[in-house]
Amino acid sequence: MGNEHHTSEVKEAIGKKEIQRLEFRGGVFAATIPLVFFIVWAITLSTQELVTEEGLVLGMVLGILIGLFFCKSKWSDYAQSLFSGMAQPIGVIAVIAWFWAGMFAKLLSAGGLVDGLIWFGFQTGLEGGYFVGLTFLLAALFSTAVGTGYGTVATFGILMYPAGLVLGADPVVLLAAILSGAVFGDNLAPVSDTTIVSATTQEADVPGVVRSRFKYSITAAIPSLFLFIIFGGGGTAGSPEVLNQLEQQVSAEGLWLLLPFILVLYLALSGHHLLTSLTWGIVASIAVIFVTGTPLEKVISIHKENGTAVVDGALMNGIGGYFNMAILILFILSAAHLLEVAGTMEAIRNFFLKLINKVVRRAELSIFAIVASLNIFITINTAAEIAAAPFVRKLGKEFNIHPYRRANFLDTVSSSLGYIFPWSGGVLLAWATIKGAAKDYDFLTVVSPTDVFPYVFQGWGLLIVMFIAALTGWGLRYSGKNGEEVHPKDYQPEQ
Repeated sequence: MGNEHHTSEVKEAIGKKEIQRLEFRGGVFAATIPLVFFIVWAITLSTQELVTEEGLVLGMVLGILIGLFFCKSKWSDYAQSLFSGMAQPIGVIAVIAWFWAGMFAKLLSAGGLVDGLIWFGFQTGLEGGYFVGLTFLLAALFSTAVGTGYGTVATFGILMYPAGLVLGADPVVLLAAILSGAVFGDNLAPVSDTTIVSATTQEADVPGVVRSRFKYSITAAIPSLFLFIIFGGGGTAGSPEVLNQLEQQVSAEGLWLLLPFILVLYLALSGHHLLTSLTWGIVASIAVIFVTGTPLEKVISIHKENGTAVVDGALMNGIGGYFNMAILILFILSAAHLLEVAGTMEAIRNFFLKLINKVVRRAELSIFAIVASLNIFITINTAAEIAAAPFVRKLGKEFNIHPYRRANFLDTVSSSLGYIFPWSGGVLLAWATIKGAAKDYDFLTVVSPTDVFPYVFQGWGLLIVMFIAALTGWGLRYSGKNGEEVHPKDYQPEQ
């Protein structure tokens, strides 16, 4: 009887309509308490070098628990709002992308691609800062092709990070180069979720948005590349004896695994879905692994150790390395949803509307500020975009700013900050990835999320470029009568 009653409660909770409004003690900004607590928790653990994935999940759970005591509405409504936020498709898409990219990257690593890259570096002298620069370029290409910055972080953290450390790259700057490459593609890729969200929410076509955005992306990317080359060297590559021994051990054989990598790029650039491209990459990787004589156990192994069943191998490790991060992301999304149902978003929008006073430059600076402020709290950039999109659309339409321009502010700022803040999803994922890779390579330096903050040059570059664009009006276009872009010199506002 008790089980039946419990089942009916669960069914009622699942079928209940989404809560439209929550009230908090202390006003609408009290809804930020769970996320603020998590941010402080994450930074504290990081600065004390005590950060773990489980510890981050605990911090988010504690923040949500504390927030519950500030909720004036029914606690059941608070809980239902958390469930609604957790059920957003954005989180599921991110998790699936990690799992697939993780399996693909682990297979490439198991097949010896890391050794192949190290061999290539020894043979060509492509070491230190030059290797970091190459990593940035390849990560930018990969993320633009597959459309996922998170997938890029997962793949390159497993492959290029270990190889780069052997070849004398600075670990902090190398990880920042991977994150910067993810920023580039997340911002520019036609198939990126952030690109699609920014275009559709601003009533713009994706190809036009990408074309109009390229000038901002490349303006940030060129100096970023030089900065990575300049600051990317100086790592501790090891003693000459160790390097000589390693040079004898590695071979070019692992470079055959570049074929599946190229296949994924080709399929993604041809318009295939991320999941389709990575699935074929996984299949091709397994085929190449078998041909090159790598044991099956490296792909998948199910056996017993001390009487306990163990599932091991590249496929399992590729998925298992992101279980904790998947849980964390879902909790972050649920806490971020509280800002919407509490009216926090609306309060922020109203604050900026009062500052604008019908000046278009103030409007664009306000758009920049609102998108940036929401990304501080909502650490998944796509979720932050969705939250900021109505404000950007409403304000932009009021000043007749072209949809391309609105979409560019929305996406560029979100894509940048999603890989800069130490508590952001992209940075935490990068940290978790290299921490997992350190289990396979005992020489790896696990960089703290707070260390990488200043060196994500593409992210900071895009922010500077877009701030200057808002301040000076560079790239500003208005909407014409037929929706075309109109230069400010040719624009005549309707009376």
